[in-house]
Amino acid sequence: MDSLSHQHSNASSKYFIISSETNELKTTSPILIHKSIISIAGEVKSIKKLSNGTILIEVLNSKQAEHLMKLEKIGNIKVTVSPHHTLNHSKGVVSESEFQRDLEEDLLECLKTQNVIAVKRITIKRNGQIFPTKHLILTFNTPVLPKNVKIAYINCPVKPYIPDPLRCFKCQKFGHTTTACRGNKEICARCSMPDHNSQICKSTTQKCFNCSADHPSYSRSCPQYKLEKEIQTIKITKKISFQEARQIVIDRTPIPGLSYSSALNSTAKPLVQNNLKTSQIQPTVINNTSASPAIVNPATDNDTITIKKSDWLALLAIKKSWENMSKATSVSQSPSNPTPILMPQSIVPCPIVNRTEFEKSTPVPPTTNSLNIPIVSNTSSIPSTYSLKNSSIPETPKIKRTRDNKKQTKK
Repeated sequence: MDSLSHQHSNASSKYFIISSETNELKTTSPILIHKSIISIAGEVKSIKKLSNGTILIEVLNSKQAEHLMKLEKIGNIKVTVSPHHTLNHSKGVVSESEFQRDLEEDLLECLKTQNVIAVKRITIKRNGQIFPTKHLILTFNTPVLPKNVKIAYINCPVKPYIPDPLRCFKCQKFGHTTTACRGNKEICARCSMPDHNSQICKSTTQKCFNCSADHPSYSRSCPQYKLEKEIQTIKITKKISFQEARQIVIDRTPIPGLSYSSALNSTAKPLVQNNLKTSQIQPTVINNTSASPAIVNPATDNDTITIKKSDWLALLAIKKSWENMSKATSVSQSPSNPTPILMPQSIVPCPIVNRTEFEKSTPVPPTTNSLNIPIVSNTSSIPSTYSLKNSSIPETPKIKRTRDNKKQTKK
């Protein structure tokens, strides 16, 4: 029964470690390693050589896992393949007060069919006594954490378990344990002085070894402890390595002594500013209304144009007068529409028409009894409207052409 469950766990595993007794894989060619793995398991998801000389393999499916377990040699080197002891597992927390008095063995018996391989209750210590809590740490035999589990008839949601940061009891630094410590001296966790521990410390002042504040190195209010806890949270929730999680936290943590305003000023300035002098294009105000408008090069997307309000209003007035002049000229000179409509002078300004040009032009015969033509002159003696009905200019007589008139015209 145990062999069957062991085979099932190997088949469901996703991460494997390839190792050798003589540690020869550390100097083995990556090409040879890659060819040996592909020849027996096919193209896997990832291959990574670790610093201790072992090889970490991530497979795509259970069939690859079964084939990879049969690997015995890489070249002439004898190797062993085994599932990774932590990456193939996941841990979650279940909080239910109904199971606060139940034993861990009984809970594990109920959860064996749901890929749970270990159950541990979280306890607290108060006044030298240990009290059990309602929180249970469940270890699953799968890399993906389930959303919920069913204990007896109660459905319990599962939350990711965020472990406390590792702190060495010898050097008081985070990230490793006492067995992996490379320090030569023992540091007191209470006063941060060397060559003694906190149990025999006689100092009355507390000092943290990691942040130099007035608290012991094991305090949970330490800023360094909170930073390491955040790294652990990102590592578990985003399922990335410890180094990647640490880099994310360091990148988004503000530098001490650097204010927000100074950080903004230190950033690269944009290419276009409001006070550009070299690339800024200033509009030209045209005082002479009879002149044609000046041609200005269009501004690009990177240029910034600053216009005063008075200049802008002057440009709008000039543009409006040009539009009115062009409309009046087109209406008066259009042969298909010889009868212009006279608008009230207070609403639409009259266009400027020279007197000489008006006298030279041939009068147009009216289609009705009277025709009003707008006339504006610099002198005040000429009225603003001219009526052909009351004027002394004779109308052009209508001459009927006969054959004799045609012959005389040809001669």
